[in-house]
Amino acid sequence: MNLLIGIGNRFGGDDFIGSWVARNFEAEGWLSMDCGTVPENFTSEIRRLKPERIVIVDAADMGLEPGEIRIIDEGKIDEFTVSTHSIPLSVFVGYLREFVEEVIIIGIQPKKFEGNPSEEVKRAGKRLIDILKEKDWMEKLQKL
Repeated sequence: MNLLIGIGNRFGGDDFIGSWVARNFEAEGWLSMDCGTVPENFTSEIRRLKPERIVIVDAADMGLEPGEIRIIDEGKIDEFTVSTHSIPLSVFVGYLREFVEEVIIIGIQPKKFEGNPSEEVKRAGKRLIDILKEKDWMEKLQKL
């Protein structure tokens, strides 16, 4: 079973996108969890679920056009992810690696950090949901 973890701040404009994706994603072979800005509070539940793979979705300032989607190399997580979370994402991922072999971080380039999510970023969230529902989702993500 795959586990999608959405991270985001519902009051932070495009920073909400990870949570939004998690709340709107359903697919066979997947579970989805909105962890808000405190993913470390969900570690016991994540460990109990025993996922084979974890996919984390978060807003990430990668210097791209708003709504661009990329897999983020684990070594560059803290360079790109938005720091509205209570602990660095690298610390959270390090903990997950203690009991899950594969952790994939997907970043969506934000446009703004106030008000509601931008249309570009919401479209990207919908696109990501569609990609993750496909059997060859990893190949498609790697081509973005």
